Formats: sequence, C-alpha cells, structure tokens
Amino acid sequence: MTLEAINLTPRIGSEIKIDLDTLLAGTEAKAIREILSYRGVVIFRNLPLTDEHQVAIAKTLGVIPENEGVGGIYKISLDKSVNARADYLKGSMMWHSDGSLQRYPNLGALLRPIKLSPTGGDTEFCNTYAAYDDLPEEEKASYENLRVVHSAEHSQYYVTPEMSYEEVKMWQQMPTKSLPLVWTHQTGRKSLLLGATADYVEGYTVEKSRALLAKLRDWATQPQYVYHHQWQLNDLLIWDNTGTMHRALPYDLDSGRLMHRTILEGEEPLN
Repeated sequence: MTLEAINLTPRIGSEIKIDLDTLLAGTEAKAIREILSYRGVVIFRNLPLTDEHQVAIAKTLGVIPENEGVGGIYKISLDKSVNARADYLKGSMMWHSDGSLQRYPNLGALLRPIKLSPTGGDTEFCNTYAAYDDLPEEEKASYENLRVVHSAEHSQYYVTPEMSYEEVKMWQQMPTKSLPLVWTHQTGRKSLLLGATADYVEGYTVEKSRALLAKLRDWATQPQYVYHHQWQLNDLLIWDNTGTMHRALPYDLDSGRLMHRTILEGEEPLN
C-alpha cells in the first residue's frame, strides 16, 4: 500500500493513510518528509504503536539525538513523578518552537498519546512559512535584516510571572542567542522565527520591540495558518519544527495526560 495524503486545512496539516508495515519499512519516508516540509504537520490515525514502533519510524525519517529520553522516548507529563522537569514543561502551553537556542534546531518530532486528559489538552500548530509568504512586500523588506534575542529566561515569565530572585539567576545562567527574525532556509524558502523564547529585537526600544513581536505572533497564529489537533488514542503526529510553532492547550494538571515524544535531530544550522 502506498500512502494517501488528505489535507485537513488549506494551509497546514495533512492526514496520511498508510499501513503500519509500509511505515516501518521506510519506503515512503522520502514522500512523508516532502509532505511534512510543505504541510508542517502530518497525522496518522488508528495505528496501535509501541514505543519500539515509534522509534523505528523516527529512524526512517532522520536521526534521533542520543540524549532523547530513554531509548528514544521522552515522556511529556506535568506529573513530577513521571518527568522531573514538569514545571518547565508548562511553557509548552505558549506558542514556541523546539530547540531554537541550539545551533541546529530540531528538524521535527513524533508525538503520540499514551493517556489523555478528559478535557482540554489538544495541540495547535501554525505554519510560519505560510505566515511569512502572506506578509506585504514592504513589511518583508523591513524585517529582512532584523535580529531577535532569544532566551530561556524570557519563556519562563509566561509560566511564573513573578519569579524569585533565585529563579531569575538560575535561568539567566542559560545563554541567550541572537537569531534572525526571518529564517532563510537552505532551500531558499523563508519563515518567521518567533515564539515564547523571543525576548527583544536588537536595536529597538523595549516598547517597539514588544509591539512588533506581538504583532507578528498574532499574524502567524491567525486561523488560516493554524491546525488544531484533537487527540485520539492510537494517533501518531509528526511536525516540521523548522517551519511551525506549536502549543498545548490548557488541561487539568492532575489529569495524568502523558505523551511520548521522539525528536528528529536538526539538519540545518541557524545563525
């Protein structure tokens, strides 16, 4: 069986219909990556996968970082007994991309639900390629050479608005990074580089910087650029982290919601 792709919205998100054996064999991996690069998110439904299946599929699509969880599986949970970094993961409810402070941001990730919250907990993705493409030409020109300082500290103010002095000092130990507002990819395509780690625009006043970053976040997360995924057990979702942002929607922190993630190592430098 070869794959069948069905677009779920006009600008982002496709469901791929394919049998498990073909998916595991990797014979359609090139086609899946091609769809992913233009659609941002691909979804497979009704696949009763194991962790071993998930890791095997990931290996057909890219390289798994050595430090990705245990055996290629990282457990996303707000239960500290499951994930000691549960407080940090609360930041996943804000628009962000993964690994933006790394030289090679994650290529993407595979995500599948193990336990769902009875309410909430859906995930949204926005297409930052499409959002850039639709900007007026004069705005594109004005953004071309702007750089934005990103920091882990800034993202944590969304989680804990009144951090203690000790918390601020801890987060400030992590390095900041100056990144282009417009990411020109090796393919020549361009995307907006935003998210919760985006602190300020270099050379701008605080007020002007905050206004621009909020304006562009609002632009990139308009309904026409967003795919809203309602999780079902036996889903497998893969996203292109280099051309999207994502966020989890609020849910009961005591619900036991548990997702298993496998990262695809970055292939394109970001300087």
